[in-house]
Amino acid sequence: MNIGQAKQIDLVEYLASLGYNPAKIKNEEYWYLSPLREERTASFKVDRRQNIWYDHGLGKGGTLIDFGTQYHDCSVRELLKRMHGNLSFHQPPVQPLAREESLVKIISERNLVSLSLLRYIKQRRVAEEVARKYCREIVFSLHQKTYSAIGFKNNEGGFELRNQWFKGSSSPKAITSFENGSKELSVFEGFFNFLSYQTIQQNQSLPPSNFLVLNSTSFFEKSKLLMEQHDAVHLFLDWDKAGENCTAKALSWSKKFWDESHLYKGYNDLNEWMQQIGKSQKKGLRQL
Repeated sequence: MNIGQAKQIDLVEYLASLGYNPAKIKNEEYWYLSPLREERTASFKVDRRQNIWYDHGLGKGGTLIDFGTQYHDCSVRELLKRMHGNLSFHQPPVQPLAREESLVKIISERNLVSLSLLRYIKQRRVAEEVARKYCREIVFSLHQKTYSAIGFKNNEGGFELRNQWFKGSSSPKAITSFENGSKELSVFEGFFNFLSYQTIQQNQSLPPSNFLVLNSTSFFEKSKLLMEQHDAVHLFLDWDKAGENCTAKALSWSKKFWDESHLYKGYNDLNEWMQQIGKSQKKGLRQL
């Protein structure tokens, strides 16, 4: 095996052969707990389309050759010799990858009972009864391995999937909406922010609201007609570039849109606020 052949080996498959599975997948980006150092938050990224890696903690990246020599602490020649002995790596050049959700296969679903998933829900400061009401426990396969996750169903039958180490979705990907006969709508980017809102407000007597969970900001403009059917639209979007752009766009559309992100300013989203501030302040958000 020469250097050119080695560089054609799929990094994701190579990492899997070493026992490393992605903590989360977003399109062609695979995020891992770094194989090169100890860490608790996945910051080792593989761009599968380009077949390159980057470790944000080390500030280093490159091809499989760069990774292999550092991981095995060996020379390029020694690495090629090591890889030549493993016939499973002799594969054709990397092909463009299908979207993440097409790789996820749902095996089964049931009520939430897994202790590890319930502990994760508790860590996110979401009430268990709220999670049980809106979520399911999903068993799914990815890269021929089986996992369990919290599943949040969308309007097309697909699921947003979360556990402590994985963030992904199954096909088809779509919005999730809840119609309660209200003329007002509350909009959230991700389902944990929606669950956080329900947890905060569960003991308060508030006027009914319809709810829209985007599951991706890519659905924001596509949901414009649905949003504009309401008299008032309350936006609980993230404090990041994508969320701020969506909020700014909506405010330019109509005065019926209200930016509610000021309620958790200084935090990335409502759930992060609740985990930090909400744990010590048992108060609800401004009544809508």
